[in-house]
This record gives sequence, C-alpha cells and structure tokens, in this order.
Amino acid sequence: MAPSNTSSPRTIQRLAFVGTGNMNGAILRGILAGGFDPGQITATVRGPEKAARIAADTGVRTLATGEDPEANGTAVAGADVVFLGVKPVGIQDACRDIAASLSPGTVVVSVAAAVTVAMIEAALPAGQPVVRSMPNTPLTVGKGVVALAGGTSATAADVEAVTELFSGAGLVRQVAEEQLDAVSAVSGSGPAYAFYLAEAMAEAGEALGLDAGLSRDLARATVAGAGAMLDDPQADASALRTAVTSPNGTTQAALEGFDAAGIPAGIAAGARAAAERAAQITRELAG
Repeated sequence: MAPSNTSSPRTIQRLAFVGTGNMNGAILRGILAGGFDPGQITATVRGPEKAARIAADTGVRTLATGEDPEANGTAVAGADVVFLGVKPVGIQDACRDIAASLSPGTVVVSVAAAVTVAMIEAALPAGQPVVRSMPNTPLTVGKGVVALAGGTSATAADVEAVTELFSGAGLVRQVAEEQLDAVSAVSGSGPAYAFYLAEAMAEAGEALGLDAGLSRDLARATVAGAGAMLDDPQADASALRTAVTSPNGTTQAALEGFDAAGIPAGIAAGARAAAERAAQITRELAG
C-alpha cells in the first residue's frame, strides 16, 4: 500500500540496529558517513567481541545479545527508526522480541529479502510503521542501490525519512511492494552478475594465453572502470556500448558472439529465476 501523503516531515534523532552483520553494518556506516551522530545510535550483535569491535570502529554503543537477552529491547527503546538486519527466517521472531519496547511511532525497517510487509506487521503492535527495503552489497563502498516500500501504517514522511537515511550509502528509490522481487532480481542479486562477468572475462583471457594473475587484474579493473563510467546519473549503458563499438571492429565481433551464444536471453532467464525464487521463499516463510 502506498504511504499516506498527509503527514509533516519527521525529525530523526535516534536510531537502532538490531543485528549488525554485513548489510546492516554497511547501512550503519553509510548513515555515519552522512553525518549522523554516532552517540544517537545503538546497535546489537550476538557476541561481545564483535560488539567491542563495532563500538571501537564506529563510536556507536553496541550491545551483545549473547551477554544480555534484553539487549534488542534496550537498543530500540526510544529510537525513531529501527533497522532489522537479521536473516529472513528470523525477522518475525526479532519483531516479537522488540515489540514491547517500541514507541508507537517508531519506524521499523526490514532489510531482509522475501519477508513481506504483512508478515512483519503481524509480528508488531497494531499500527506500527513498517518500511521494507531491498538493499545490495555495494552499500559497503557507498555505491549501493536501495528500493523502499512503505507498509500500511507508514506515512509519506516515514518513508522519506528512511530514504534520507539510506541516501548516504547509494541510490534510493521508492517502489510498490509487489515490485521488490523484480528489484531483487536486478539490483539485489545484480552485483553477483557483475562479479560473474569479471570471472568469465578472466577465464577467457587465460584461454587466450594470458597469465592468470594478469588476466584477473585486467578483468577486475575493466569491470570496475566501466561501472565508474555508469555512475553518472546521465549515463546510458546503450550509448556507452555504442561509443566503444567500431563498425566491423573487434568489439562488434565480441558482441555478436555474445548474442549468438544467447547471453541476453540467459541474463533475462537468470533474473526471472531470481524473482521466482524470492516469491518461493516468501511462500515458504508464510508457512
């Protein structure tokens, strides 16, 4: 459901991160890079050693659930926004764990794939604002992509506040929830597609007689450089491809070889399989 447009802008003063693994950790660092005060953030992890490491690295108060079973509730008490960074299978349990400690207006943001807004809302107090997100791993280098969908009680101001928080770590777009499986197939899983391409390019170079290390370096730097060219919001992949494809040249020969091998169709089939798998996981989690 689209968020209401009748609310005033929100001021976000306190944040909580429940489960601070790779993805939630990347989001945390992106928010800090955007200038948010670390003294106004509380995070939780399972072990005390990791808690101490995150606290030392970020300046954020970090609690260990392995030492204190009430740590998640302590972290979210008084928070304006809570980021849930646990695995999909654990999202609903995490919601039930923190439900009694949430303020009525606290926005709960899930970063887990396949767990629907309805499933999250069912495990939280009635009327709790929920925003479902689909981030990807380039958040760790400030080049991520995040899609957001507001729940039934999330206002436009709630979704805008979450958008602003994510914006320090990459591109943020608001979508309808039913589009999130497709988003997952393009940007959620997409970094793996780029890494797959780099692997294939390196293997092709070796097959052509290049040293393995040299071929890996060439492929890695080429994919990274092409990605940097696409980083311009005005960049168009088709135009960039055309610009480096001389008629009857080597690049044209390569692209014709890709087309003959069915690579575009293969990418479409892979994306479709990813979206279908996301929908299947949702059905499994719904029981």
